[in-house]
Amino acid sequence: MNLNNIEILTKELKATKDFYKNVLNLPVTECDSKSISIKIGLSTLKFVESLKKEKPIYHLAFNIPENKLSEVIKWCENRIELIKKEDAVLITKFETWNAKAIYFYDNNDNLLEFIARKELNNSETETFSSKQILNISEIGIVMDNPLEFGNQLIQNYGLNLFEKNKNSEIFTAIGDDNGLLIIVKTNRNWYPTETPAKSNWTKIELSNKNQSNTIEIKE
Repeated sequence: MNLNNIEILTKELKATKDFYKNVLNLPVTECDSKSISIKIGLSTLKFVESLKKEKPIYHLAFNIPENKLSEVIKWCENRIELIKKEDAVLITKFETWNAKAIYFYDNNDNLLEFIARKELNNSETETFSSKQILNISEIGIVMDNPLEFGNQLIQNYGLNLFEKNKNSEIFTAIGDDNGLLIIVKTNRNWYPTETPAKSNWTKIELSNKNQSNTIEIKE
């Protein structure tokens, strides 16, 4: 499954443009007074201006080549502050997923993640650069009943449960290593933080088995 286009909200369009363009070195493809679009490998991430008082917070993950996690950590030095544990960069090993990940925040306090998935067999020999941020691999969705909602998506759009995940009414994953809808229960903390998950408007354009669909998440 591929996450082709993701639309989320922001209260800080100008700062968001600066972060993704100048800090992460990702190309801006569209920009106006109410939105900005960022090209992230094969995916596009669009930020739409939010007029609400409360800051919307999301979780997104980006696939990187499976052999580049150490290089990515060095690349992040002097750019962004990676989340640490006991003064060392937190590297989370997902044993059943056969993947490793690191975490950081953007200017909106969105929780972002670089994840290297061994089974994608996408190793690279060139020195890491932002061009090797391959795609949006995860978007977080917050629901009161994650497994129930996941089953609705399966029924409505012909999607599949992520077989490597132990899916439950707390945490359910839909898709595969290329693209995942991460559905978590309302107020469950976004790992590895103490930030409770809240539902925010999200628009997801995805393709799966030669079929394209658009899923809109209401608040």
